[in-house]
Amino acid sequence: MPPPEARLTVAVRSRAGRDEIVGWQGGHLRVRVSAAPADGAANEAVRALLAERLGAARSRIEIVRGHTARTKLVRVVGLDPAALAARLAMPGDGARPARPVARPA
Repeated sequence: MPPPEARLTVAVRSRAGRDEIVGWQGGHLRVRVSAAPADGAANEAVRALLAERLGAARSRIEIVRGHTARTKLVRVVGLDPAALAARLAMPGDGARPARPVARPA
């Protein structure tokens, strides 16, 4: 049986003042990273930021689509969609985040 996985859409702003998860806007998770988008540095910063927040290894975070775009589809292996949503819930956010998409069977 393969490990659980979830996917989420991430809107990235590169060259920000610091690396941070801004919060949910619609169905997108908004993040800011200080790295420039050149040579995949911003993508690696996004992976590292999500790995730290989710308590997962960076190798378990994969950018599936949008390597050169601001909006990316990210796959997280080892967490089901409910666990992913719970770990990315923002404090003081009255609305529940959009549910990440489960991998089809």
